[in-house]
Amino acid sequence: MPQTYKLALLDDYQKVALKMADWDRLRKRGVEITVFHEPFASVEDAAKKLAPFDMLGLLRERTAFPRALIEKLPNLKFMVLTGARASSLDDKAATDRGIPISNTPGGGSNASTAELTWALLMMCARDLAKAERLMRSGGWHDGIEQMVVLEGKRLGVIGLGRLGSRVAGYAKAFGMDVVAWSQNLTEEAAAKGGAKLVSKDELLKTSDFVSIHLVLSDRSRGLLGAADLAKMKKSAILVNTSRGPIVDEAALLAALKNRTIAHAGLDVYDKEPVAPGHPFTKLENVTLIPHLGYVVEDSYRHFYAGTIEDIEAWLDGKPINVINPEALKKAA
Repeated sequence: MPQTYKLALLDDYQKVALKMADWDRLRKRGVEITVFHEPFASVEDAAKKLAPFDMLGLLRERTAFPRALIEKLPNLKFMVLTGARASSLDDKAATDRGIPISNTPGGGSNASTAELTWALLMMCARDLAKAERLMRSGGWHDGIEQMVVLEGKRLGVIGLGRLGSRVAGYAKAFGMDVVAWSQNLTEEAAAKGGAKLVSKDELLKTSDFVSIHLVLSDRSRGLLGAADLAKMKKSAILVNTSRGPIVDEAALLAALKNRTIAHAGLDVYDKEPVAPGHPFTKLENVTLIPHLGYVVEDSYRHFYAGTIEDIEAWLDGKPINVINPEALKKAA
């Protein structure tokens, strides 16, 4: 009788995972698939619910996987991480237990996050979220504050990689002046990315809009704190579609409450999903969306097709896209 495996697909908030790929390929090989649609309440809750599973399919970093959780999963043999990396996954803990982790690299264009960044920036510039709420409640122009034209304004891009460069290109199309900064950015690379290199201080002091496009790391965590936000124009708008902890959350809340900056557009937060009643939800000068940067059908289809390919390769004893190859030696 063929061996059976239990696979858990996590954090399918929109209940679309099973529609996005041919999961029968795995079922025909004895894989039982369970989908979790809600986030776990705690490490203990996740450990209890995931204990029976041999394989896990992680959707980006929606559920954090620290050592404390990995060590509580006695049956776990293999993990697939959608996307290239997740700072919330302790791959060393998995390696210590001989659990290989395969990822789903590639995925083509980063247009989905860049386009969302621009949509969020434009929503903030014209206070469109508030305008929409007003219309639904019978209002009209009451209390709309932002009335900013993009043409002729300065966009400061923090992190001018592939994604930041794409956003810079959008800004140029709208007739904006674009400057950029990151720790290792050079004048040549900035020019190639469609921006002028400036210091961090100059970017913050002179930009009408600031958009963040950095990977979360020890170096970028808390990169913008209270002192940095205080340097920005009182009319400035901050947009973050990268990772919440890059901006000190308490400092940002204070800056918005005190009107140190005019508005913020956020797609990412320190803890996700954001808890009901979070202080951000009580502020009028912040536009909030629920981490939608990569949430498009194209990305889902790529992620889940890659998950199936990674699992098939592991079942065949020839794992691919392994990010912790040392685990294979321990497993052997």
